Amino acid sequence: MTKNQTTGRTGEETDALIALLDIGDGMPGASELRARSYELLDLVPEAAVADVGCGSGRAVAEMAERGARAIGIDPDERMISVAGGRWPDAEFRVAQAYELPFADGELRGYRAEKVYHVLDDPARAVAEARRVLAPGGRIVLLGQDWDTFVIDSGDAGLTRRIVHARADLVRSPRVVRRTRNLLLDAGLTDVTVEVRTRVCTDATMVPALADLAGKASAAGAVTDAQAESWLAEQRERGRTGRLFLALPMFVTAATR
Repeated sequence: MTKNQTTGRTGEETDALIALLDIGDGMPGASELRARSYELLDLVPEAAVADVGCGSGRAVAEMAERGARAIGIDPDERMISVAGGRWPDAEFRVAQAYELPFADGELRGYRAEKVYHVLDDPARAVAEARRVLAPGGRIVLLGQDWDTFVIDSGDAGLTRRIVHARADLVRSPRVVRRTRNLLLDAGLTDVTVEVRTRVCTDATMVPALADLAGKASAAGAVTDAQAESWLAEQRERGRTGRLFLALPMFVTAATR
């Protein structure tokens, strides 16, 4: 199957990613976290704001509902097609975080959620963000530290191996630890960092845990049997309401 040259994903892989993103959007606290990002952007009516790495477009639609001129940006044509189908009144464009389709200083706001960990050069993306923001414009970056999935399990050592192995498959798994300094290095001001932790205690996140275990097994960090045994425990926890997953989300904001 043909892969997207920028993302390296097939259409099926993009659809699987959309399913995981939809699960994340439904986690407790997810809508409140998005709302907090809009507050930090200090949106005003008709202000131009880009959601970079917009995925299936929910944040773009929500910012448009608040009166902003929101534009969704994603390098994956399939993702943009899905976003346009879900939110036909919103604006979406295919582009990369390194080469945004905006003039210098055109934007009042720049938002990117769960994006910078997939970039091989986050500093370059920040420089591009600074270019397209007008003086006084706001940037808000949201993301997780891929080493920091807090999961209750009967085998802490195996859980640790699974989490760390999955993190090692990500281009920039710990970029949130650097984000504040990246913004400072780019000359941005008023830099703030907040942490909001999402907690899930039911079966909602079992597919995400299956993704963790499956990728750790495929990478050879654990055996197929270990991955399946670990996942079986998590499925049972989900079935009985005893699952525990906490995922800290870091929100870094600054002014151009």
